[in-house]
Amino acid sequence: MSEILDLAPVIPVVVIEDVATAVPLARALVAGGLPVIEVTLRTPAALESIRRIAAEVPDAVIGAGTILASGDAAKAVAAGSRFLVSPGSTPSLIDAMGASGVPFLPGVATASEVLGLYERGLREMKFFPAEAAGGVPYLKALGGPLPGVRFCPTGGIRREIARDYLALPNVGCVGGTWLTPADALATGDYARIEKLAGEAAALQLP
Repeated sequence: MSEILDLAPVIPVVVIEDVATAVPLARALVAGGLPVIEVTLRTPAALESIRRIAAEVPDAVIGAGTILASGDAAKAVAAGSRFLVSPGSTPSLIDAMGASGVPFLPGVATASEVLGLYERGLREMKFFPAEAAGGVPYLKALGGPLPGVRFCPTGGIRREIARDYLALPNVGCVGGTWLTPADALATGDYARIEKLAGEAAALQLP
């Protein structure tokens, strides 16, 4: 999963209600400098949106989020997902994502959960819900005993605080929903989305 964590400082976490918005949305994000896109499996349009983006936006690295069960992993990969993200982790879910053949970020919120995945050889994880679970201070504290683990924090992260997370040595990127405002999607304001993506891409630290 390290190759995903290193592609861009921010992964847009996208909820797509209308399949027709999927391709122009993905093109706007890629044009703004954010090629890695996580489409959450929270709507009936999600899988078809992933299919269309995978087929029509070759520069996008499309993935599926909100993987809750083993069946979700198989369906997402069949639709064209190149990586998987889960909000939490159970043994069966980790087995399913591990067997999927694509990189994945299992969700963690505690040191014990991190250790459970560490014992299984995993070193890249999603920290969720980031702000509610302790935010920057918590991740900084985990970096001491677990320097070999890297995270993609997601949940409650805004552009104003994203750089604080990215400054941590154990953070590879952050996930954010602020890049695709619902009103911009509703009105087809993809220029605004591209601008937000460009601002987020510029958060990359040297």
